[in-house]
Amino acid sequence: MAAEIQPQPQARKPCLLSKIEAFQDVVSTAVIIPKEDGVISVSEDRTIRVWLKRDSGQYWPSVYHTMASQCTCMSFNPETRRLSVGMDTGSICEFTLSEDYNKMTPANTYQAHQGRVTVVLFVLEMEWLLSTGQDKNFTWHCSESGQQLGTYRTAAWVSGLQFDVETRHAFVGDQSGQVTILKLEQDNCSLVTTFKGHTGNVTALCWDPSQRVLFSGSSDHSIIMWDIGGRKGTAIELQGHNEKVQGLCYASHTRQLISCSSDGGIVIWNMDVTRQETPEWLDSDSCQKCEQPFFWNFKQMWDSKKIGLRQHHCRKCGQAVCGKCSSKRSTIPLMGFEFEVRVCDSCHESITDEDRAPTATFHDSKHSVVYMHYEPTTGNLLTSGTDKVIKLWDMTPVVS
Repeated sequence: MAAEIQPQPQARKPCLLSKIEAFQDVVSTAVIIPKEDGVISVSEDRTIRVWLKRDSGQYWPSVYHTMASQCTCMSFNPETRRLSVGMDTGSICEFTLSEDYNKMTPANTYQAHQGRVTVVLFVLEMEWLLSTGQDKNFTWHCSESGQQLGTYRTAAWVSGLQFDVETRHAFVGDQSGQVTILKLEQDNCSLVTTFKGHTGNVTALCWDPSQRVLFSGSSDHSIIMWDIGGRKGTAIELQGHNEKVQGLCYASHTRQLISCSSDGGIVIWNMDVTRQETPEWLDSDSCQKCEQPFFWNFKQMWDSKKIGLRQHHCRKCGQAVCGKCSSKRSTIPLMGFEFEVRVCDSCHESITDEDRAPTATFHDSKHSVVYMHYEPTTGNLLTSGTDKVIKLWDMTPVVS
């Protein structure tokens, strides 16, 4: 009698809904229009396009506008239908979209920067337009008068910008790997503090105002969760990407972080767990397990007549150890290590199967992502790739 074959349950994954193509160059920024089957895109091919889904199921441009230079970034406010577009020339062009999204009317132009605009962010509550550029300046304008209210010189050009309306704090991530917090007033700003945790440049920022947590992504492949509200200086590392982190979005209703990287990876992180800080790496001239000298410890090498060893560090306890005492590898998901990392032999014995339970799921967008946008009202995710294609995903199977 033949055995009955039970179908294996399929792993939950994002569902590809649509592709939008026909671009001549890479799409710098694109957003999903809430409450509409629509997308707004700005591209290096100098075009601003509004795409609406037709009865055929295909997206067609209802607005197709060509600018004088490359469009580098964008901010869209659905309540006012105000579209702010950063340009390669340093200016920011503002438009208003009609209610049916079939017409776009120029509203204002800001001469904001001396070089390429890298990030633009419109804050409706303050009527402020925040922006950063490759001229290393962070500026904010009054969107009602068009006047510049202030400027701040950053250490390097900025690639990430977020704003907290309640405290008027601007979070600025730059190419040096630093995150700067500025307190903005109507016509001046003050430096609150700076964070330095990345070894590469900051490529993305995401602010969750309810938990008062800031996420930063970097070219060093890592994400750091900075607990701003806790006021204890807690910083949690998340290691789940093999390439540069390109985008971060937080789904506050499910307490999940969505991240994407340049190799096309999309990772969904469960942030509704108690995570642990990674330990500081300890300094030592000899292995803190077997006491064998490291190769620079000439005195102990001479006294003990032993060859010096190379230094490593256990990712769980932070101790300086030799290769023999740290021959094991393990995932430590609650410390953010979703991939196997070096641990000392004693820590490896202490890690249980429960400790190794993953807190993230991994998915492949099948294109090299340059930008990402998540729309919580629909549960849809947008990715833009170097292949000049926009992909729309249904994330409800994995973000729920």
